Amino acid sequence: MSALFTTLGLRTPDQPPANHASALLMVNWFFAYILSSPRGAKIRLGLDHNANPREDLTTYGEAAVQSGKITRRTLDKLKRQTSAHANAQEGYTLFVAAILVSLYAGLPNETINAVGVWYSVSRVAYHLLYCNVESHTLSFLRSAAWWSGNISCLYALVQACKKL
Repeated sequence: MSALFTTLGLRTPDQPPANHASALLMVNWFFAYILSSPRGAKIRLGLDHNANPREDLTTYGEAAVQSGKITRRTLDKLKRQTSAHANAQEGYTLFVAAILVSLYAGLPNETINAVGVWYSVSRVAYHLLYCNVESHTLSFLRSAAWWSGNISCLYALVQACKKL
């Protein structure tokens, strides 16, 4: 990875690579808790009720479909987005553990950065696939993206264990 940065002129060969662990943690937190949230879509569709927002789709979703306010496909997509959002929050803790243990073990910055980017790309792919893929066959791509993100964290933990 560092050779690519050197080739692109982003750093000189004698300069040590920067550690982007903090930025990767913040970006992934923002993605898991803010960007992946279905709240904005529910507000735009008039389905958001702040008194109990976790029950919006259960309580008001079917009525919105029956009244013609939204389509069944839209409701199903909102349900998938809600599940993807919850999964992003659940997966974030493994990522935090992997990054913190990697830092504690003193893994090279290149490894920590690569794991963070690998995880980030996998999580974005997972979210997009979860929200937009309706086909049972293509849903396995979502599973592959989920495993990719988790494998990046497990890789970091194994590498850290070797150093400790």
